Amino acid sequence: MAMRNIVTKEQELLRKKSRPVEKFDEKLAQLVEDMIETMNEADGVGLAAPQVGLLRRVVVIDVGEGPMELINPEILSREGEEEAVEGCLSFPGEFGFVTRPYKVKVRYQDRTGQVLEKEGEDLFARCVCHELDHLDGVLFVDKASQILTKEELAELIAQQEGEEGEQ
Repeated sequence: MAMRNIVTKEQELLRKKSRPVEKFDEKLAQLVEDMIETMNEADGVGLAAPQVGLLRRVVVIDVGEGPMELINPEILSREGEEEAVEGCLSFPGEFGFVTRPYKVKVRYQDRTGQVLEKEGEDLFARCVCHELDHLDGVLFVDKASQILTKEELAELIAQQEGEEGEQ
């Protein structure tokens, strides 16, 4: 495994559409492993191939259930709506309020080409939508209703910690 460099917001590559994966081989498996390692080292919950410089439809996520690979993913259904704060490994230190579906059903392939489906809500749904947007050159800042300043973010975190302490 190897750490990959994360592409940042200044690079135009993040605005380009990714191509489907057609070869399910050792090179793809290595990419997936590298992406998982890179995501974990960067303390992220998701990473898309364009964020490591490759215009391929490959995403990895880990929302607390262990790493998951989604190759050639497509959202089959969306339900509900939820606004929450999002950040992005390609936009270090930047956060904003983004409205996403509360629940999604996604079809994808694993590194062997097997077709799978998974339904999930809350953070899983948010992460899938955020990462799949990357595959189409769409960034969270494009969908944010408000970008937070560092002070606003700190205030929001302090409020949440205060609410958790009251429970």
